[in-house]
Amino acid sequence: MNHLVSRLWRDDEGQDIAEYAVMLAVILVLVVGTVRLVGSNANNAFSSVASSLQ
Repeated sequence: MNHLVSRLWRDDEGQDIAEYAVMLAVILVLVVGTVRLVGSNANNAFSSVASSLQ
């Protein structure tokens, strides 16, 4: 892994570090949005089950 990162850091061809940062930001936004959506839906499901058990 360290070899890959160091090779990408030194590589002058292809994408530069700014493009990697943009890709990382987009992926991070997608992951955070998905986790929030799944968390919200799971909370609603557990609340519904808890209400039906009472």
